[in-house]
Amino acid sequence: MVIMYLWRNIVNISNLSTERQWRSATGMNKEKFYILLPFFESSYLDIYKKTIVTKQQQEKRIQFRIKSEEELLFFTLFSLKNDLTYDVLGLVFNMTASNAKRNQNIGLKVLKHALGKQDYMPKRHFRNKKEFDTFFKGTEEIIIDATEQAIQRPNEKKQQKQHFSGKKNGIR
Repeated sequence: MVIMYLWRNIVNISNLSTERQWRSATGMNKEKFYILLPFFESSYLDIYKKTIVTKQQQEKRIQFRIKSEEELLFFTLFSLKNDLTYDVLGLVFNMTASNAKRNQNIGLKVLKHALGKQDYMPKRHFRNKKEFDTFFKGTEEIIIDATEQAIQRPNEKKQQKQHFSGKKNGIR
């Protein structure tokens, strides 16, 4: 019983008291978190047409673990920064793995919307070369990390060896 009590209270915004803890938990300091929060709250309202509190009041039969947009933003940033499995993330936040995944997806959707509205989302897709060229006009150098591109596994053993990264086991 004591262990469950501890887990419920370890990861909580109110427990973060130093800049180091804020950065370790969320990837940003407290000041930046609270600058981002109003945009996150606004985006949640834009997407779902009500606040988390209103949604919970309307769906009283469900026990919610995340009770505000502030908690959802914290949960989302924590999940991105710490790269836990959904089972462990759920354990840390006292919810099931499926709820951890669902809450992360909701948080990511809202965060993407909030960052997009503020024009902070990176451009990831281009419809054609002209759009790409226009976007990068005036840029002298572009670095693309493409070292881990997936490929169709070749049938021939010799070609398989050529494309094998060596990460899975000691075969070369």
